[in-house]
Amino acid sequence: MTTGQRSTSSTSKGPPARGEAVLGVDTHGEVHVAAVVSPLGRILGTRSFPATAAGYRQLLAWARALGMVRRAGVEGTGTFGAGLSRYLLAQHVAVFEVNRPDRSARRLLGKSDPLDAQAAARAVLSGRARARAKSGDGPVQSARMFKLAKDSAVKARTQAINQLKSVLVITDPALRERLSGLGNRELFRTCARLGPCEGEAGGGDEDVTDATFVALSMLAQRIEQLTGQIDELNQRLAGLVERHAPQLLAPVGIGPDSAVTLLITMGDNPERLSTEASFAALCGVSPIEYSSGGRSSHRLNRGGDRQANAALHRIVFTRLRHDPRTQAYYERRTQEGKTRREIIRCLKRYAAREVFNLVRTVSTDPPI
Repeated sequence: MTTGQRSTSSTSKGPPARGEAVLGVDTHGEVHVAAVVSPLGRILGTRSFPATAAGYRQLLAWARALGMVRRAGVEGTGTFGAGLSRYLLAQHVAVFEVNRPDRSARRLLGKSDPLDAQAAARAVLSGRARARAKSGDGPVQSARMFKLAKDSAVKARTQAINQLKSVLVITDPALRERLSGLGNRELFRTCARLGPCEGEAGGGDEDVTDATFVALSMLAQRIEQLTGQIDELNQRLAGLVERHAPQLLAPVGIGPDSAVTLLITMGDNPERLSTEASFAALCGVSPIEYSSGGRSSHRLNRGGDRQANAALHRIVFTRLRHDPRTQAYYERRTQEGKTRREIIRCLKRYAAREVFNLVRTVSTDPPI
């Protein structure tokens, strides 16, 4: 386009070339595809950039050359787009999480990376994309890394325990009887000390008894190693909560594990959640209207972050066992004719409100 053409277009059909613009990005592991859209929906440009630190700088510089970029819609802000989101937030660009286009739109318009990038920008422009991206640059992101490692270790330990016990089922009866009365901790400790020399035949790798002893020993050692990692990660997570959000540990029923899960859901920038209702919806504890004709009712929200929902569930059931106020509330609502499921749903909603207010009251100094 020539200079004269650009001038004619800006005066007769739309805003100036340096007016406000919205950025949309379709993210991938190796490359990001960006599109810049004007406030009237006109595509100002589409281009691909490498998913590197230099590529992030080039992407924003290119977008700002087309207009004043204050808002961006990014797909996968918690995965492939995490690095780009952090960079854009550091450059004072508001980043919104954008879901992939629905299937009906893809059937009508087709599927390509430039089209997805343009759809991301238009989702921000229309207001459909409202969820602010997590900043991912503070203690909560550190907690997320620790919890990721812990969850993986717990899963691997459970698998190793199941495998060890399945080997015990088919092992020599004398060994099975010798180990049957031991608790898990003593069982793992005993199996870890087994070796080929414990076998009767001593026939090497081809002997079934020696192979069984070696398998039991290796599985038990793996279990003990994973248990040590889990204990260390639990200590690190508890320390993070005690340093950065100790107010969450004061109420009844909220332990370090539940507190960490809920903090991860809120992110390092909880101010992105404007109201406690938005946090409740994010946790999947906001009631959803389910009415038809003359019947008016609500049902459980099965969306949202299911780990946060499970954390609120644990908090509620701990309070039902140990908190007199929660027990009195349960009894009162039962007498009013509410079902157990409805009461639990209400208690989870109240717990979400309490957590939100506890975190937001201290989120300005220091941020969490």
